[in-house]
Amino acid sequence: MVGDRAIVGRERRAYDRRIRSWTLYDWANSAFATVVLAAVLPTYYSEVAGATLSSPARATAYWSAGLSISLLIVAVAAPILGALSDVVRIKKSLLGLFMVVGAIATASLALVSTGDWLLASIIFVVARIGWGLSNMFYDSLLPHVAVETDQDRVSTLGYSVGYIGGGLALIIAVALIFLLPEANNWGVRASFIVVAFWWAGFTLPLLRRIPEPPIATSRRGDDPAPIRMSFRRLGTTFKNIRSYKQLSRFLLAFLLFEDGIGTIIAVSVIYATELGFGAIDAILALILVQFVAVPFALAFGVIPRKGAQLRNRVLAFVLFNLVALPVVANVAARVAPEELVGIQSGAYAATEGHLGEGTFQPTDTSITREGDWALVPAADLSEFGVTDAYSVSRQQGGELHIPFNGTEVTVFHSRGPAHGIWTASIDGVPVLQDGEPLRIDGYNTQPRFGVAQTLSAGSAGEHVLVLRNTGEANEASAGTAMGIGKIVVEPPPRVSNLVWILGLLAATQV
Repeated sequence: MVGDRAIVGRERRAYDRRIRSWTLYDWANSAFATVVLAAVLPTYYSEVAGATLSSPARATAYWSAGLSISLLIVAVAAPILGALSDVVRIKKSLLGLFMVVGAIATASLALVSTGDWLLASIIFVVARIGWGLSNMFYDSLLPHVAVETDQDRVSTLGYSVGYIGGGLALIIAVALIFLLPEANNWGVRASFIVVAFWWAGFTLPLLRRIPEPPIATSRRGDDPAPIRMSFRRLGTTFKNIRSYKQLSRFLLAFLLFEDGIGTIIAVSVIYATELGFGAIDAILALILVQFVAVPFALAFGVIPRKGAQLRNRVLAFVLFNLVALPVVANVAARVAPEELVGIQSGAYAATEGHLGEGTFQPTDTSITREGDWALVPAADLSEFGVTDAYSVSRQQGGELHIPFNGTEVTVFHSRGPAHGIWTASIDGVPVLQDGEPLRIDGYNTQPRFGVAQTLSAGSAGEHVLVLRNTGEANEASAGTAMGIGKIVVEPPPRVSNLVWILGLLAATQV
């Protein structure tokens, strides 16, 4: 096959248009990957759709189950549909079909509201199937779009364009979340609709400019029907694959790697929020990763191309960084100030009468109670998947006094249909949220446990956190209960200077 440099004139312009149309689909579908799969929907599922589930951990479990179901369906359907597209000219048609299915399902996520975890799960599974199968047919078009000697370049160009598109779509989604009213989560819902139109709209050049590829195998008159023939070919493939041990190992490794990485991406933000990281911080980290990945995707595309001018330089660059970056990181961690590199200082120690860093129960002897409090053992809450006991106050004036040595405390509390409103103060000063004293409304239509609330003293040292039952309640609540589970004195916060770190990385490359 001739190289891409042999393509000139009008043929070259047509070739370049096909390449741009093909890479634009990576730009299109990456919006789903960043906004729906990785960043926005996982948090929305846990905090809104799964608000009526018994705990954030259970919401995470259901989200992971939906993800696994979609991956399993794609894994089963992909070889069957792939075999069918080898005997019938439908590769591009099936790409368009599954794109439409995925885009419609993505837009339908805007219908999900508080407690609609089952609806959200079903819609997400459909959208994830559409995304996975359309990507399969997108990848299968590459040999029909680019000449063999140009496929590595075009493939990495697609990755790079996809990283940029996914990053920009995520920026738009974050902007919508901030700009639109918080009531009814209009920003999040609008972001799903934007992703659907983004995905469908940027797919149009591919559907218009790339012809349907020819079939891989011609059918004779006595051949069975296409579906039966595709199953026969699939069976033959699985039967003969045993003869190709290296190929079998590669396919297994790729399956584990690809789906493993995909699963990690899909649960990364929801896991980060469970650990106490802010959802916006996690999303901003994803945006940074998207744009950092662009030059490296292009660089790695040079390595397989023998004879490429930059090939040796890129290989040297990769090998240099494999050695230099760990060395620079370790040296900086030991030499540079903590506030620059984000190295965590030593743990907060317990002092006389004050809890140190660690996890404690509200019944700990250092924690004092005022008013009417009752202990609910974990065994009585096992139906909700709870493993910690809860202290419950049902009357106004019930207080927990938590002396601690540190900066931040995370309180895990419960919510429910008979819960009221409680407040928090540190050293006698109300904890503020958006400039106003924090008031935590514990009302929820269903019992929910393990809800995290992080409270900061602003500076390290000995402090006393007081949690107080106000005796007030949401008008829909049937009571004024306040339930407190485990209490975590957090480790010293990490403080770093991103500009300094990026400057150090840039200096390493000079």
